[in-house]
Amino acid sequence: MKLDRRNFVWSGATLLGLGGLGYLMRGTAPALASDGNYAVTMTDEEWRAKLGDAAYDVLRHEGTERAFTSPLLEEHRVGVFACAGCDLPLYKSDTKFESGTGWPSFYTYIDGALGTKVDNSLFGQRTEVHCSRCGGHQGHVFEDGPQPTGLRYCINGLAIKFIAA
Repeated sequence: MKLDRRNFVWSGATLLGLGGLGYLMRGTAPALASDGNYAVTMTDEEWRAKLGDAAYDVLRHEGTERAFTSPLLEEHRVGVFACAGCDLPLYKSDTKFESGTGWPSFYTYIDGALGTKVDNSLFGQRTEVHCSRCGGHQGHVFEDGPQPTGLRYCINGLAIKFIAA
């Protein structure tokens, strides 16, 4: 692509728009404990041994799994989706929907199960969601979901497990 004045202006406008969009996409869960005091805590070595490398990276280091790789995308039974780190129920199966994004998506969460924090790591500000019991990174929340909330909790499949009813 040739970098002329028009492309430069369009690129700048796009980056500003993405930053503004990130600002608008803020979740409604309470903020996380900034002191890191959670009911379930382990050392880094204990988390890695419990979770395995891939889930450890997502839950403990805010990594992201590749889109369309989670078997939970196809999970449609009745039950709950719980934190893979501490087993806290986070989402009811009837709040799951097909977002087409490649990650399990929910339009709401179980009261008290999540906390949020600001994520400035990618072209602006997003809202990260974490388990309120162990602090494990789940994913992000966006304001492009279905009614009744209009929210999309875009969750890493490695961060959750399904428990059938």
